[in-house]
Amino acid sequence: MAKRGPYRKGEAKRAEILETALEIFAAEGYRGTSLRKVAAQCGLSMPGIMHYFESREDLLTQVLRRRDEDARARHPDPLSVAGAFEVVAENQHTPGLVELFVSLAAAASDPGHPAHAFFEERYRVFRETLAARLEEARGQGRIRSDLPSERLAALVLAATDGIQLQWMVDRSIDMSQSFADLFQLFGWVPPEGGGPV
Repeated sequence: MAKRGPYRKGEAKRAEILETALEIFAAEGYRGTSLRKVAAQCGLSMPGIMHYFESREDLLTQVLRRRDEDARARHPDPLSVAGAFEVVAENQHTPGLVELFVSLAAAASDPGHPAHAFFEERYRVFRETLAARLEEARGQGRIRSDLPSERLAALVLAATDGIQLQWMVDRSIDMSQSFADLFQLFGWVPPEGGGPV
């Protein structure tokens, strides 16, 4: 049965807030943007915008969740090696969202932080999915490494997040190239028909 009335309107408004915040943070940055601007563009006051979220941190966490959903919609398999290259390349065009991701990831190390469960689940799913992709590539002879795929996946995620952090400090760093270099270290061979490396 379709949702109707105030509940459906509330979901639509919440989605509008998230989309607006995503666009503003991507264009103007995370630290330089006030949530008041997001509220104003959505025709709300600050208390009005917070009616849809448990806290400011919850809103920011939901923005990152929405960013991940959008990446999955744009890329058929964002956790494949090729899909991951595409997402890393896109991140260079949204520094505010990279800044938000890095800032919240650090804060989420506290188990009481509203983003803790999001990052815990995100990293678990990413490690498991990437490990499966790497194991498949190993079976096809496209990876030459004796390290178990689970450990390679953890290294890929650590390197990706670390490169993002370095890039925030020094924009001359090419995140895509660094990601490609990492894969070359363990002998990545692109599939037939080309690939990112």
